[in-house]
Amino acid sequence: MSDVKLWDFHGGIHPPERKALSNRTPIQPAPLPARLVLPLGQHIGTPAEPIVAVGERVLKGQPIAAASGRLSAPLHAPTSGTVGFIGLQPYPHVSGMLAPAIVIDSDGLDEWTTLESCADYRSLEPALLLERIRLAGISGLGGAGFPTAMKLTARPQEKIHTLIINGAECEPYITADDRLMRERAAELVVGIEILAWLIRPEQVLIGIEDNKPEAIDAMRTAIGERPFGLRVLPTKYPSGGEKQLVEILTGQQVPSGGLPADIGMLCQNVGTCAAIHDAVLLGRPLISRIVTLTGEALARPMNVEALLGTPVGELLAFAGLDETRMDRLIMGGPMMGLTLPSLDVPLVKTGNCLLAPTRSELPPPPAALPCIRCGACADVCPASLLPQQLHFFTLGQEHEQLKAHNLFDCIECGACAYVCPSSLPLVQYYRAAKAEIRELEQKQHKAEHSRRRFELRQERLRKAEEQKEAERQARAEKAARTKAVQAESSSVPHQEVLPANPAAGLSDHQKRLKIEASMAQVALKKAEKQLAAHVTAELEAQVAELRAAAEAAQKALAAATAGAPAAAPAGADAALKKAKIELAMKRAELKKAEKADADETELTRLREALAGAERNLHAAEEASDKPAPQLVRTDKRPLDEKLRALKTELAFARADLRKLERDEAADPPALESARTRLAEAERRLAEHQSE
Repeated sequence: MSDVKLWDFHGGIHPPERKALSNRTPIQPAPLPARLVLPLGQHIGTPAEPIVAVGERVLKGQPIAAASGRLSAPLHAPTSGTVGFIGLQPYPHVSGMLAPAIVIDSDGLDEWTTLESCADYRSLEPALLLERIRLAGISGLGGAGFPTAMKLTARPQEKIHTLIINGAECEPYITADDRLMRERAAELVVGIEILAWLIRPEQVLIGIEDNKPEAIDAMRTAIGERPFGLRVLPTKYPSGGEKQLVEILTGQQVPSGGLPADIGMLCQNVGTCAAIHDAVLLGRPLISRIVTLTGEALARPMNVEALLGTPVGELLAFAGLDETRMDRLIMGGPMMGLTLPSLDVPLVKTGNCLLAPTRSELPPPPAALPCIRCGACADVCPASLLPQQLHFFTLGQEHEQLKAHNLFDCIECGACAYVCPSSLPLVQYYRAAKAEIRELEQKQHKAEHSRRRFELRQERLRKAEEQKEAERQARAEKAARTKAVQAESSSVPHQEVLPANPAAGLSDHQKRLKIEASMAQVALKKAEKQLAAHVTAELEAQVAELRAAAEAAQKALAAATAGAPAAAPAGADAALKKAKIELAMKRAELKKAEKADADETELTRLREALAGAERNLHAAEEASDKPAPQLVRTDKRPLDEKLRALKTELAFARADLRKLERDEAADPPALESARTRLAEAERRLAEHQSE
């Protein structure tokens, strides 16, 4: 191992380690809590969605919330019990915010659901293996909480050639990974093998700091003859940072704003590898984690395996917390951890340490003083940034300058604030600036999205209006062409056709002559067009004949119009209409009186009035010069009710028989009965019609 080349990264610090407080005893099982609070967002990405209801009993390992997107992870019940509440609950955040969560009231039985184990993971297709990891709800246990299945799904253009296992655990006080590697090295190595089988890298490198000799020995023994490279790193903070570990082990630097996958590398924490072993080989989802309980306010600092959702106050009480000595409670380490506002918050997947220091152990920082531009922060920055300059850009809210100086490459390790002689809370400034920039970018994204939607809508409206206008123009052109054709076909040479306003009452003979004259003019017009295009003797003779025929038709029409009798006066038509209405009214009065059984005197009067109306109608018809309508009387036979009943019965019998014939499961006796009924109906109808 001594011949293996290692590189170094820029900066770094050596704070007091204080790991001996908690790494002297084996991992202890934490007591089963009476109540578990499981936040739906325990990972980077979209929170999970509940799939259980209040009052429902759940078993240990049963899914209780499903992933709501690609960048999401499901959630499982850490123990058996009843869902007591779904809603806002305390969440481990410095602000004391509430977050959606599922609350399970434990029944004390700790009863497992059915698990699907797999002894031979190599028999699984990579897609099925990846799906097992995803359904187990595994996310990074090193602190970031990125869903593991999503991280393992590299983009197609990337080939992962190096798998890096992070066992550095560089932050002071934290020893969870140290104890895991000491006690469960065999399971951990199998988890690494599963990852190697899944992504097929060219090499596997395991990095552990040299302040963990027992863990190094245990891992070396568990690796055995496997082709895994165990690398012992010099202790320096923050060598456990993803980009810093890549540089130490390979000498390559991850590009600014990029990921290790961009240069063909993938990093996983040792705790994540152990969780992958449990998920694939044992079928166990991620429902617990190893967490360090440390700090001088605890009587028994230790590492425990605790169920997710356990209130941190109960874990600290198990380690002998003296609240009178505790100055504050930190989830995580002293460099990158966050101060919790209360002991009621639950343990989550990213909670690797609970630090309960006394005031003398971790005294509060002194009041911040103005920056003296000493440059110490730049000397220790592991990302090779200019923290001093970023500080001034943050104060001035110069977001473009912050992005230009790679603010988002900051891993928030706290090294700059640790060495700052002015006690400036630089990391807090950077976190606030990052949040502000993300919020502004999100607003700009929404505004851009709204603008694009508005422009697309305007474009749709414009195209729709253009289409309507084109359709209107097409209709107008079509109407104009139709009008021109009609005008051309009805035009008469020398204006010798009919008077401009012919009489409305033309006789049939006059109408026929008018039609013949119009047809002759149309034929003449077409022949003249053909003659203009192609002058031939045959066409000239045809045009002459058509012209003579048109003139003859015009003369015949003119003669018929001149010799026609004068049209009936306009009043004659009105009188005829009035006579018809009067006749209809008299006929209706007579029928109404007959139905009402009026006396004979009244009926006689109405019959005489009807006869007078008929005479008036005949006189009006003669005056209007219109032929009298032929009166056709029909002798309506009385309705035969028996015939109607027989036909109805026949129709029903025929319909019932057809319905039974279409039914494959019809009863044969029912079919025979329907046929008999139909035959009888036909016979009775035939007998009645022959009478």
